[in-house]
Amino acid sequence: MLAYPAACDADEELLELVTMVIASLESGRPRKLRPYDRARCTLVYLRKHDTLEQIAAGFGIGLATAWRYVNDTIERLAAFAPPLTEALTSHHADGYVLLDGTAAETDRVKADGHFSGRVRREGVNLQAIASDDGKLLRLSPALPGGTHDLTAAREHSIICACTRLDHEALAGKGCQGAGGTVITPVKRRADTELPDKHKKSNKVHAALRSPVERTISRIKQWRILRHARISPNRLSSASAALLTLMIYT
Repeated sequence: MLAYPAACDADEELLELVTMVIASLESGRPRKLRPYDRARCTLVYLRKHDTLEQIAAGFGIGLATAWRYVNDTIERLAAFAPPLTEALTSHHADGYVLLDGTAAETDRVKADGHFSGRVRREGVNLQAIASDDGKLLRLSPALPGGTHDLTAAREHSIICACTRLDHEALAGKGCQGAGGTVITPVKRRADTELPDKHKKSNKVHAALRSPVERTISRIKQWRILRHARISPNRLSSASAALLTLMIYT
């Protein structure tokens, strides 16, 4: 547990990782806060999503300085996030990967296409890829919250990449019709009942996909993805930074 002076539920391993990233890229220019404290600023921002005003007051720095420290560190962390193909090829288990979409709320946009039916407010669509045991492999850049999961998976080239690498991807109903190596539940036609064999198949499919749902829950522990107070455009960098934090710790 780290303190800043309030408590933040991030462990020391995360703090050490962020501090190392900052220190390794130092330019030598004097800074008001040492790398360790800048790392704490960033983790508090991402994990608790305190306002920059609160962070500035807590660390005894100016608002502009807090903004610069947090955003600079997020960009540095984001640079270490693996691209799609590297993320998929790092998966050594035989068989399949898990694909699921989630929505992150934001209050900074009222533009068309950003309203998400999942959270019933404006937000962004994120696609998560996990291994069969739930280890996060990839968290996509942000798309407008109204983007359908199938459209998002295609736009991020997830379906093409999985097919090219011959990785089966177990996905939810939102990706029905994806083709390639994507496997989705059997869809029930209107006014019909699914045969028992398809019900059993869907039950097995849901059980195999349960680890990615737990992965989504862990991702949402980073409160910046619950109700972001930043532009949706900046959530792509934040999601890449979170990917770095989650796969390297």
